[in-house]
Amino acid sequence: MTGSLKDRGLPQHVAIVMDGNGRWAAKRRKSRLYGHKQGALHTRDFVEMFAAYGIPYLTLYAFSTENWNRPRAEVNGIIRLLSENLDRAIEIAHGQNIRIRHLGKEDRLPQEVQKKARAAIELTRNNSGLTVNIAFNYGGRSEIVNAAQEIVRRRVNINSLDESVFSGYLYTAGMPDPDLFIRTGGEMRLSNFLIWQSAYAELYFTPVLWPDFGRDELEKALADYSRRQRRFGGLQPK
Repeated sequence: MTGSLKDRGLPQHVAIVMDGNGRWAAKRRKSRLYGHKQGALHTRDFVEMFAAYGIPYLTLYAFSTENWNRPRAEVNGIIRLLSENLDRAIEIAHGQNIRIRHLGKEDRLPQEVQKKARAAIELTRNNSGLTVNIAFNYGGRSEIVNAAQEIVRRRVNINSLDESVFSGYLYTAGMPDPDLFIRTGGEMRLSNFLIWQSAYAELYFTPVLWPDFGRDELEKALADYSRRQRRFGGLQPK
């Protein structure tokens, strides 16, 4: 990381839609599942690299609630890859003082995956370095509905309900909203990812496919972020 980049200011929370595994594989005449495998391995390396920047929060969109509509073989393969990689990912994370959290619902996930995910969260709960949120079986609209249901269930006083209180019922409760939202793979949409939390995020879209999104590409995104003027609806200071 260049000193000038750090001096210009880094985000506190980066959210990434890791898109393009299938197209990366197709360019190499490989199967989509091969692409997902390489994407998973890259994610592991990326988290290790990202931790060196001192940015407190990283949220990775691994599998959406809509992804269940993909071919069964592909879905089963992605879940199998998740299960196979969790043990090593936990070992690396804990060794580097990284805290792991899960954003999304556990339902529909195999019991083995649920068990491993809970073990990762519990083992790294008190780690004080980078917090990595894995959004798996996650949907932004579903998250908002779940928050509303929980508010009703707890009979929260309607007069006390504001944006801050509502945010406390989201999966990301207690964390800052993302400052920088990155999507790889060339698509330019949020795809139901952190749609409440990203209301004022700086958006960065790149055609680079996820397995190729390394240090140089990350630094481009961070440098672009550092040049933005964030006014949150106000006027630029004179």
